[in-house]
Amino acid sequence: MIRILHLSDVHFGWPAVPAQADAVEAMAQQEHFDVVAISGDLAQRARAGEFQRAAVFLRDITRPFPPGSAAPAVITVPGNHDVAWWFAPFGMGRGERLYEKYRRYITAELEPVVRVPGATLVGLNTAPGVHWYTLTLDPHDVSVVGALRAGQLSHAAAVFGEVPAGDARIIVMHHNPLRGAISSRIGLLRSVRVMRAFGAMGVDLVLCGHDHQESVHDVQESGKRIVVSTAGTLSSRSRGGRPSSFNVITLEPSTIGVETRLWSAATGRFEPQPVQCFAR
Repeated sequence: MIRILHLSDVHFGWPAVPAQADAVEAMAQQEHFDVVAISGDLAQRARAGEFQRAAVFLRDITRPFPPGSAAPAVITVPGNHDVAWWFAPFGMGRGERLYEKYRRYITAELEPVVRVPGATLVGLNTAPGVHWYTLTLDPHDVSVVGALRAGQLSHAAAVFGEVPAGDARIIVMHHNPLRGAISSRIGLLRSVRVMRAFGAMGVDLVLCGHDHQESVHDVQESGKRIVVSTAGTLSSRSRGGRPSSFNVITLEPSTIGVETRLWSAATGRFEPQPVQCFAR
């Protein structure tokens, strides 16, 4: 069994809720997780202080529990709020500044690969900033929507091509490829094409965020069942007044279980909801 703590959209900066971050840290020290996955938007304005606070948060939620045991593996990817896109719109300008602070304080790798016994997680960067291939007819999409290019999908397929049969194949990315229930928006451009590619490469699970509303979906693509875990936000920017939330994933040889935990101001904790279980 593999347990994954799936967080997203922490938004350290003015939208962050310190009590919620503290509650996650306390919970992480009481439960065992094999992997901690944060699917982007650690910061609000890609500022150094925001990333520094995010780095402390990452340190505290990945302390070994019980003490002396192995620390969980960690995988993070950038979100659109983590990219200083204004330094190089359309690739013109100082491209090295786009992820400068994310690389300095969080991780140098924008598309990490993490392997644990029984599972391989591939991070994909869906937040490239402002480029021609991210433009839509809606001006509100500028710097907000996400995209993946063919080379990134080929990279993921190559990694999964070396995964032993039976191991779980997991994508970690920021933008939601399925429509949000309240927003009615899909965060990832050309998402149908992307999900078909995921199905073709045998992906079992997608961990994403961006929509600021928790959801769990089970879809069929290219003859493959894919579970999509969209974690909510740990900030004051929750969609439609929904409570902040995160998801806990349990991977077993034949099933994937997803348990959403919703913030309760009354208890000061994230309370577990019924587990949704899907066959692999």
